[in-house]
Amino acid sequence: MIETIKLTKRYGDLVAANEITISLKEGDVFGFIGPNGSGKTTTMRMIATLLNPDYGECYVCGKSIYTNPDEIRRLVGYMPDFFGVYDDMTVIEYLEFFASTYRINGPGRRKVCEEKLELVDMSFKRDAMVSQLSRGQTQRIGLARTLLHDPQVLLLDEPASGLDPRARIEIRKLLRRLGEMKKTVIVSSHILPELADVCTRVGIIEKGNMLVDDYVADVMKKAREATLLEIRVVGDPEQAAKLLEQHDLVKGVSITDETIYVTLNAGSEDYSDLPSELIQAGFKLRQFREEEVNLETAFMELTKGMQQ
Repeated sequence: MIETIKLTKRYGDLVAANEITISLKEGDVFGFIGPNGSGKTTTMRMIATLLNPDYGECYVCGKSIYTNPDEIRRLVGYMPDFFGVYDDMTVIEYLEFFASTYRINGPGRRKVCEEKLELVDMSFKRDAMVSQLSRGQTQRIGLARTLLHDPQVLLLDEPASGLDPRARIEIRKLLRRLGEMKKTVIVSSHILPELADVCTRVGIIEKGNMLVDDYVADVMKKAREATLLEIRVVGDPEQAAKLLEQHDLVKGVSITDETIYVTLNAGSEDYSDLPSELIQAGFKLRQFREEEVNLETAFMELTKGMQQ
């Protein structure tokens, strides 16, 4: 659905986007993560055909940004990080105005607007003045506006910026719903945990360079050099630790506050016989789990030394 090939944009000596290569398929929700000024907006604007690259190629639904920009704009919904609203309109009037610009005419226009309001859970504000909306509600109306022409591809630039915690949760729910609708979504953020439980893929950009681009599960896997197990037993943890140390899969064992931490040798993925051996030795298990690596931990591990 989206493929960029060495997409590059320079402003004088500043390289805003340096050979960005991304490949996304239908239903992917791509978390584009990086600090302010890292190149996220520049890349998204090039994909949306709002900015011409200096080098490279981009295809949206198989169409080139150079030869088919008008067709791409019909396929893409772009929501900038800050957008103006017309304060003297009600919410439904605001959406109908933009629906008309997409040439959605006749009796079907009101129906489309009502459907998008329902999708973003804003039907209860249909007759409210746009000027009376909170920041979070304005963002949701902006997303409804972006969805009016039913785009297959969505480019959402910092949609949760400036929102309170509750509004951020609501935006994340919307992003999950869009993925379930098989939309291909690129959503940017400078806050890493914000997208951790929403995205199927993640790209991490710094100073115009893509540092990481992969499925979230594979990012987690790459970040972990060795599997770490947390084990608690009924009985003497020292004795259980001595038993575990003798196993061929085990690289190291330590104990903290009666929890046994077992580091496995690299590449050891099947450790199903370890709990059996503990039970056979007379230990009852209170806890046996693999330590989770969250997206923030993975980011810090994978980008060590890459941001100098």
